Amino acid sequence: MQRLLDTLHTPADLKKLTPEQLPQLAAELRAFIIDVVSVKEGHLGASLGVVELTIALHYVFDTPNDLMVWDVGHQAYGHKILTGRKDKFDTNRQWGGLSGFPKIKESIYDAFGTGHSSTSISAALGMALASKIKGDISRNHIAVVGDASIASGMAFEGLNHAGVTDANLLVVLNDNAIGIDPSVGALKNYLTQVKEGKNPRQNNMIKSLNFDYTGPVNGHDLPVLIKELQRLKNKPGPKFLHIVTTKGKGMKQAEENQVKYHAPGKFDKTTGELLPADNSNLPPKYQDVFGLTLVELAQNNHKIIGITPAMPSGSSMKFMMEAFPERAFDVGIAEQHAVTLAAGMATQGMVVFCNIYSTFLQRAYDQVIHDVALQNLPVIFCLDRAGLVGEDGATHHGVFDIAYLNCIPNLIIFAPLNEKELRNILYTAQLGLPHPIAIRYPRGRAQHTGWQNDFDKISIGKAYQLRTGAKVAILSTGTIGNNVIEALNGTENADLFSHYHFGFIKPLDEELLHTILNSYTEIITLEDGAVTGGFSSAIAAFATKYAYKPEIRILGIPDEFIEQGTIADLQHYCGIDVKSLKDIFSAYIN
Repeated sequence: MQRLLDTLHTPADLKKLTPEQLPQLAAELRAFIIDVVSVKEGHLGASLGVVELTIALHYVFDTPNDLMVWDVGHQAYGHKILTGRKDKFDTNRQWGGLSGFPKIKESIYDAFGTGHSSTSISAALGMALASKIKGDISRNHIAVVGDASIASGMAFEGLNHAGVTDANLLVVLNDNAIGIDPSVGALKNYLTQVKEGKNPRQNNMIKSLNFDYTGPVNGHDLPVLIKELQRLKNKPGPKFLHIVTTKGKGMKQAEENQVKYHAPGKFDKTTGELLPADNSNLPPKYQDVFGLTLVELAQNNHKIIGITPAMPSGSSMKFMMEAFPERAFDVGIAEQHAVTLAAGMATQGMVVFCNIYSTFLQRAYDQVIHDVALQNLPVIFCLDRAGLVGEDGATHHGVFDIAYLNCIPNLIIFAPLNEKELRNILYTAQLGLPHPIAIRYPRGRAQHTGWQNDFDKISIGKAYQLRTGAKVAILSTGTIGNNVIEALNGTENADLFSHYHFGFIKPLDEELLHTILNSYTEIITLEDGAVTGGFSSAIAAFATKYAYKPEIRILGIPDEFIEQGTIADLQHYCGIDVKSLKDIFSAYIN
């Protein structure tokens, strides 16, 4: 018998089904997502949890005329499948394939691109106000936001504004008590009380913001969802529907272990069990080098504090939270608050490690400048996922941090070559620095297995030579320098190249730079970051300042947004993988 899902190509086809057929479609949609993600990998639990909501929204509303924004967007797999992308869904998160997140240029059904949290309410409100100005009063505007995302300051800003407008806006709160890790904070506790019926309706905070509040309702009950959405569709002004769902719904393991099955990797689609991987002889992940080293340091330094905005598992701050719960804080999806909280603690003599993904520190740029650097507070920023991150694509690559941090006075920037340097810079920073520091390191595994060595203090601002050659100086920063090492080891004319590692991007080792620029007229710079305004720009500016005129070849991330794909795919596209470097080096002649 033909699946209902196979007959659907657009939401218009979905509307031809009877309400009685929708539960069968929900089962088929879940099975389809599990089938593909089990092999191709991706975000699983979030999309499984909103299957009924996705069907109900497209069943009731007239998309794409009605505009729908999915907050963060990793729960939008069902939305993509029902909006003409089912046959391409097996390319999800792959080079040249579908993005793992909603994307305006990918489909007319993706009203707004989302990859960072808490943007949906502001975006949908902007659309609603624009429709009102244009006189299009019939169009609906829907923001689907999770209970972790709605706790962010930006979401509150959107709610605060929407409540004093007559915009045709529907906010759907998908309340499952978890983001990637369990939700935290007073708002989470409040929502729990509402769900348990312990909070009097007259004290409803959403109503107090002038929203027409409905809920909480069962987000897996299709008839109830459709009834409520149909009612709200014709109500004017700002509306708020509070639904309760289970992340990972329909797959036992994903329901019971929601953190692991947020993005579980490959698994057996029949049993749900994760496919085993032998990691026993592999180097550690950089995030674990950070997390375990922090615990090691905190055992002897009682002033050490750990802060993370909602990423204790992804950043491995969980080790600190388990070992020293009174000195480690998950502040929720609140990067601005995390940075200024760290600044406040630093004024009181605490040694604060503020651990934020590189791409998410962008959300707290003013706080880095105004609250930390301007006051010269020695906060230690640990920027996980710096550089290209792979399948999560353009919204998640940490390729801009060098460029956007390098212009900030008082700020030290360091990119370790390997796990040993990461350990040593963490050790050095906690001894006390005269300035704040940003330490950037990549997603993925480090270089060596025997990494828990004794600590060595690093000299601030010093670079060093890794290889001596006769003609060309290669200047690299960070772990991408290991690609140079590997490429030169397989290049016949490797004796032409000197290789220097600049761990410190700021301050640069000017003494060594003078030596290099006096010795070489051909320079290659390499970084796993945007070349516009990055490490290479700093080298070129130094050469110009002192009237050196070397031939500089710049390698790094080009001035464009890089899409999703494996790290190997993306490095090759940018020309910074080992093979591309070998080809470049081999072209040089004596």
